[in-house]
Amino acid sequence: MEALTKRLFGPLGLLLALLGVLVLIEATGYGVKFTVRAYEDLMLARAPSVERATAYGSRHLDYAHPLLYDIKAAEHFYREAARLDPAYPYVHHQLARIAFLRGNFPLALAEINTEIKLHGEKEPNTYYIRALIEGFRGDYAAAAYDYERFLKAHPNNWAALNDLAWVLLKSGKYAKARDAALRGLEHFPENAWLLNSLAIAQYELGAYDEAYDTAQKASVAVAVVSEAEWSRAYPGNDPTIAGAGLAAFKEAVENNINTIRNAVAAQEIQ
Repeated sequence: MEALTKRLFGPLGLLLALLGVLVLIEATGYGVKFTVRAYEDLMLARAPSVERATAYGSRHLDYAHPLLYDIKAAEHFYREAARLDPAYPYVHHQLARIAFLRGNFPLALAEINTEIKLHGEKEPNTYYIRALIEGFRGDYAAAAYDYERFLKAHPNNWAALNDLAWVLLKSGKYAKARDAALRGLEHFPENAWLLNSLAIAQYELGAYDEAYDTAQKASVAVAVVSEAEWSRAYPGNDPTIAGAGLAAFKEAVENNINTIRNAVAAQEIQ
């Protein structure tokens, strides 16, 4: 009996037990996530490694696997990775992303600064993350500087160019924002995000007719954006909110068209 018990509660026995639990709770919709997380905890406890911890953390932040998305689990595994090897590449980078998604900007900034100190020259995308954090903190000059640092390594990255346009718009540098959006549109002429940013910049510069034309192009472009494309544009966000996020983006584009249309009409009256 003792030998049988040892065999039953070895790795295979534990896995079978977890699968049994999955059958019992599948109806709740949490079966897959629960079982995978339990298996990950078991395997990391049996064979701790920073590679394993980061792989599990990444899995729970991957929009391509919505059933496994779990920001709390991702943070847990990246904290374990930091404990196992505080200097392992991208660990503090991912912890910064998680803190940012939680709205904890001071912690996010501290984590990304740690990553930059450790690996900044080898990881240009750390500057992208820091720029995003700085932008949401309202430090637009610092954000623009860091976006440009990232763009030196990836000059045609449309998302960075659009975000650069965003912080330039927020700081009232409308001509520079227009130029940043145009840089992106040279390579992505039908990108809804870039077209929307360009329309706003043109509007703020008083070029209402151009802005209206661009806004109409943005409306056409956003109409064909899928939820999967929205998720790719905002990696790390919960994929279950893609529908709401995309709907909000479409509404913003239409609101811009209405604002610009009214400006055009007012201009014609004068």
